[in-house]
Amino acid sequence: MITFKELGLNNDLLRAIDDMGFINPSEVQEKAIPVLLEKDTDMVALAQTGTGKTAAFGFPMLHRIDVDSRTTQGLILSPTRELCLQITQEMKTYGQHLKGLNVTAVYGGASITDQARSAKKGAQIIVATPGRMKDMISRRLVDISKIEYCVLDEADEMLNMGFYEDITSILSHTPDDKSTWLFSATMPKEVSTIAKKFMYDPFEITVGTKNEGSKNVSHEYYLVNSRDRYSALKRLADGNPDIFSVIFCRTKRDTQKVAEKLIEDGYNAGALHGDLSQNQRDIVMKSFRTRQIQMLVATDVAARGIDVDDITHVINYQLPDEIETYTHRSGRTGRAGKNGVSMVIVSKSELRKIKTVERIIQKKFTAQEIPTAEKICEVQLFHLANKIKNTEVNHDVDPYLPAIHEVLEGLDRDELIKKLVSVEFTRFISYYKNSKNLNLNAKADAMEESGESTRYFINIGTKDGYNWMSLKDFLKEKLGLGKDAVYKVDVKEKFSFFNTDTEHKDKVLAEFNDFKVDGRFVNVEVSSSGGGGRRRDRDRSRSKGRRDGDFKGKKDFRGKRRSSSSNKGGFKGRSRR
Repeated sequence: MITFKELGLNNDLLRAIDDMGFINPSEVQEKAIPVLLEKDTDMVALAQTGTGKTAAFGFPMLHRIDVDSRTTQGLILSPTRELCLQITQEMKTYGQHLKGLNVTAVYGGASITDQARSAKKGAQIIVATPGRMKDMISRRLVDISKIEYCVLDEADEMLNMGFYEDITSILSHTPDDKSTWLFSATMPKEVSTIAKKFMYDPFEITVGTKNEGSKNVSHEYYLVNSRDRYSALKRLADGNPDIFSVIFCRTKRDTQKVAEKLIEDGYNAGALHGDLSQNQRDIVMKSFRTRQIQMLVATDVAARGIDVDDITHVINYQLPDEIETYTHRSGRTGRAGKNGVSMVIVSKSELRKIKTVERIIQKKFTAQEIPTAEKICEVQLFHLANKIKNTEVNHDVDPYLPAIHEVLEGLDRDELIKKLVSVEFTRFISYYKNSKNLNLNAKADAMEESGESTRYFINIGTKDGYNWMSLKDFLKEKLGLGKDAVYKVDVKEKFSFFNTDTEHKDKVLAEFNDFKVDGRFVNVEVSSSGGGGRRRDRDRSRSKGRRDGDFKGKKDFRGKRRSSSSNKGGFKGRSRR
């Protein structure tokens, strides 16, 4: 494997590389740096976000500029203030041993006078957002007429954000013989237009394939009803206790709304969108970088340039309008060789978009299920146990131990552990006690339409003390089928629906033929409504035994004591436990 020392960089840059602990360049760095060092050329480099593109153009620019000159020689355009500041800081770090280096950031939301003053002091490199740069050029506060190198970073995003006219205006003030280096994660036609208009015979580099997603990111989708989208988000967070994520919404309104609901529900969350002031944005990003915020809810535009280490998950609360944008979203995780997960919450109407995204990123999605209540409680329980185990002892408590021992006297080890865990864990048990299954089964729907799956009606529901889990357990035990043989269980107040593969239909109907518990018929028949229609008229001859008082003092078929009050036509209603 090649090292940075073999790329041809000068000693001052190699010292900085050693200081940062870098040894081997990434693929885009290995391909780009030697070419940009050896010759004056235009370049188009396509590489996924998070693959080290800043170093790929940063080191060659720093190697080639004259730090003894006060003339602006390099211009780097980036889509957002956050990315602008990030690139500026990285360029300063790369050039920390270049005496006299001045890298100036030019962006909106800060004093234009201060930025102009810094540039006029002799900034060899200016890193800028297009809007502020165009403004400064029109006011004649900067001079880029002698630049030798121009970088368009995240070019596709700048064009998606409507900066085409600003970019063309800025480039019209630069020399024709400069070297232009265009770096982009995707190559839409607008980027291709820029390349053709402002570049001459560019050298092309592609890391992976065009628009391809990062190799370190796995892609998952979760199929739910639209109304359950927020509940699904919370369960994904609860099922991953160490989550450190960016959650993407399509609109500023949804972004703020989701963030506020998460905060109200006790999550460490924050919103990042265009309606925030610059100061608010800075506070949110600082909190996210220091992990005071675990779940950052953001719009696509506001999230440009977020480069925070160790993001574990990207959650697509909604898929983007422009499918190519998904590549940028998923690129926020799986950086620097680490693994990440990109999750998509979809409704049935959006499911077809998954195939489109798969085609663009050339990766397959895995269909996953929203964690069940039992799974979340299990994960949280072991997370809490590990947290207790790994907590460093604070010996400041030592003076209080005798009094604490006195308070806890009489508790054995198991009882103490149970009480300690219950302090934190009880809220999860209480919250999820009667929660429903949020998952939709697209495969089951397709099987039902093709006749491979059969949907049934059963005349018991929540008034009989059932939720989807307990009914599913009852059916599996009664039918004697495999673990996953009963699915799409949908529990209503007085009746329910469920599915099995059609091959089990005769067995299901036979098992419930004249099936009685304490004198009551439990009826199962093939549903004609698909689970959403009204209960059909039944064969009245099967309803005998449902008279008032049939179940006084008796147990139901789950062994639960019935109420002695009158119960017309079914089980006495009671709250679910």
